Amino acid sequence: MKLSVLIPVYNEIDTFEEILERIKNADIGDLEKEIVIVDDYSTDGTRDLIKKIGEKDKTIKIFYHEKNKGKGAAVKTAIEKMTGDIAVIQDADLEYDPEEYMLLLNPILSGKADVVYGSRFITTRERRVLYFWHYVGNKFLTLLGNMFSNLNLTDMETCYKMFKSDILKKIYLENDGFAFDAEVTLKVARLNVKMYEVGISYHGRSYEEGKKITWKDGFRTIYAIFKYAFSKKVLK
Repeated sequence: MKLSVLIPVYNEIDTFEEILERIKNADIGDLEKEIVIVDDYSTDGTRDLIKKIGEKDKTIKIFYHEKNKGKGAAVKTAIEKMTGDIAVIQDADLEYDPEEYMLLLNPILSGKADVVYGSRFITTRERRVLYFWHYVGNKFLTLLGNMFSNLNLTDMETCYKMFKSDILKKIYLENDGFAFDAEVTLKVARLNVKMYEVGISYHGRSYEEGKKITWKDGFRTIYAIFKYAFSKKVLK
């Protein structure tokens, strides 16, 4: 079996090399590992760095957007190009630890789950203390998402989402921004699949350190929740 690591990238020059090394070194047992990078038109030197990495390591699949489209768009491109049996979304910063892939893999490999989310809020692992209103916003969006999906998730907005690939590939996804998280969650909830959560660590960063999501994305997510809760098109 193969795990595809889907990496949307936009302006992460300070962290990209380190996170890529962590991904390469992450223990996933006997599974083969496929790395799929999609650069969403980075302008800070990340794009050139990725090209150099690609020249040295031909095993990595690398794709480039010719304009900035958003995280959701980059993830969708990676989904189209992946070939693994299982897929996990991995941001190109250092907030999430690839050494915890096995935490998400275990429920799938044991046959318990089809989809696993890594929760920052049910964990006993280390978690950086940061913005109170971000915490409140995440909780509110998860609650609202749960109300319309009839799920009991604790962290809808987590980056770490792992899917059996056949499920992810058949979902019709249209959102190009951060509201991708709400769309994929609400649509997965309408399928007859088994979902699990596991606690993960979280090494959040400040805006000075490069954090990109803002309050505007919160309002876009609220709109997405209402939109996709009643969307008729769930599958391709």
